[in-house]
Amino acid sequence: MERLLFQYLVYDKNHSSLLKKKIPSAFIYTMNVDECNLEKVGYKEYFRKMQEIVERIFGPTEELYSTDTLQFSDYSRYVSTLFDSEKKMKRHREVFPKDCRRAYELGEKLAESRK
Repeated sequence: MERLLFQYLVYDKNHSSLLKKKIPSAFIYTMNVDECNLEKVGYKEYFRKMQEIVERIFGPTEELYSTDTLQFSDYSRYVSTLFDSEKKMKRHREVFPKDCRRAYELGEKLAESRK
């Protein structure tokens, strides 16, 4: 990430960017953490800080979270008693396709904004 941003950074008081035109972007986060723990462990705050840096250089960002995702396709093959595998599989079938749809729509929105 640092190498991506560094090349456009100007060392002035305004933290200017060498980019002539802003590039809207998005962060899509997929993670095993559920929505409740996303904030508890500080992920949202950490991700927001990264986005602020990207916004300073490239322009507006958006984020999409896909939480409580599958870590394994077959939980019986691993020691993973922390998880309710049936609940994980059910969520994957019901929620993950919606998250994928939202990600697709976000991509469409970004592409449209560049026209």
